[in-house]
Amino acid sequence: QVELAESGGGLVQPGGSLSISCAASGNILSLDAMGWYRQAPGKKREMVARVTNDDSIDYADSVKGRFTISKDNAMNTVALQMNSLKPEDTAVYFCNVVGYLSTDFGPRPFASWGQGTQVTVSS
Repeated sequence: QVELAESGGGLVQPGGSLSISCAASGNILSLDAMGWYRQAPGKKREMVARVTNDDSIDYADSVKGRFTISKDNAMNTVALQMNSLKPEDTAVYFCNVVGYLSTDFGPRPFASWGQGTQVTVSS
């Protein structure tokens, strides 16, 4: 199995910056994509930013120009730098990783979610 360890998050004032990161560990053969999703109270989980193995990046329209996703292939980590934060960015942020595990029976696809980290933007 794959374990995701998230770090960062917390409380920040509007206009401030915050960084969150996620490290994947386990018998990972390859990673197809790593990304961040968020879920605010009473709302559906939504994609925030996602980067694929060929470095293709997608951002939600609401965060374009403010958030930057980056990954470290050697360390199997993905980070999200969040600038110019707004109260509407308040949510639990979840790391998501998709790829293949190395098993005795050959490669096996997986998709894993982190436990979530709270980001609160408030004065």
